Amino acid sequence: MASAAHHPIFLITHEFYPRRGGIATFAEEIARAATALGYDLEVWAQTSPAGSEKTWPFRLRRLPLKGTHDLSCQLRLAREFITHRRRLRHAIVHLAEPGPMLAMMLLQNFKTFRPQRLVLTFHGSEIIKFHRHPATRLMARRLIRHADRISVLSQFTHDLLLARFPEAAGKTVITPGALRSDFAAVHPAPPARRPKTIILTVGRLHPRKGQMMVLAALSALPPAVRAGIEYWLVGSTSKTRYEATLRTAAAHAGFPVKFLGDVSDQELDNVYDQADIFAMTSVNLADSIEGFGLVYLEASAHGLPIVAHAVGGVPEAVVDGVTGLLVPPHQPQLLTAALARLIADPALRRQYGSAGAEWARRYTWKQSAQALFAPAGSRALS
Repeated sequence: MASAAHHPIFLITHEFYPRRGGIATFAEEIARAATALGYDLEVWAQTSPAGSEKTWPFRLRRLPLKGTHDLSCQLRLAREFITHRRRLRHAIVHLAEPGPMLAMMLLQNFKTFRPQRLVLTFHGSEIIKFHRHPATRLMARRLIRHADRISVLSQFTHDLLLARFPEAAGKTVITPGALRSDFAAVHPAPPARRPKTIILTVGRLHPRKGQMMVLAALSALPPAVRAGIEYWLVGSTSKTRYEATLRTAAAHAGFPVKFLGDVSDQELDNVYDQADIFAMTSVNLADSIEGFGLVYLEASAHGLPIVAHAVGGVPEAVVDGVTGLLVPPHQPQLLTAALARLIADPALRRQYGSAGAEWARRYTWKQSAQALFAPAGSRALS
């Protein structure tokens, strides 16, 4: 347990509850863990719909911005930095994702806006985006030089960051993803006899998440196998054309496909418990990569075997042949074969699920919070 921090911490993010996704989970859980360790922490987050708030163990300040990465949000957040510069100057400021980093880049040349300690977290895709354009590349390098500590969630992202921005060497720590704090009491349920094998994908409906690839792989199974499966998708989309294409393909799949939309955490737990196999076949696109994938840990914690692509940081969340099956991307026959193998072998599903439930608990958010906020020179992870 750390003693109360000498300096208060301001964790600033554009992605926070009720927004869903890996970055929002990271921000919430780091804030909870740091508070439990004795740090004085305040979260600054995007505005939220009326009636959506809940009680938090830390202070939460909602900002007058939607939480996008466009110039309007950058300027609004920069104005908040200016207004509260005296508070931030003597604090630890944690920019938990790229939105706040872009805002700080606008002010970083003025010493009066630099905090006592600056902490950054990179998740993956923003590294490529920052590096691609000369202006943001220059500003990101300056921001990294000003940072006291930088965190990433996987070795893959660590290597990517240092390859693009060598300035991060010597100040970067890996803060591994972990289960949500409300997963502590989850144990794999004993297998129940179900009329059909349910394959589940949880993630926003987006080409990078690979729902169409899973649907195509399942559609390639023999008719007798397809007659015994269902495919469930959790998540919503801003890519309406992609969702329409998915729904059209689902209508001709030869097995039931259910679009469940966004669900609450409690509802999601129930969905996990009804599923037999978790499949999310992410792919790396030109400027969007899978840096880790917290959802794989959630599925493993529910005792589900995983089928995924071996891309980005996914092999650090899924152990091939231990907690699931990894296949190379863009090889549909291998993906179909991996799914067919697990559909046909309940004993193998239980073996992978049991191993995954243990694997998912190997790290905690408290370890990651210590790595982020402990004084310079202290041990990063216990």
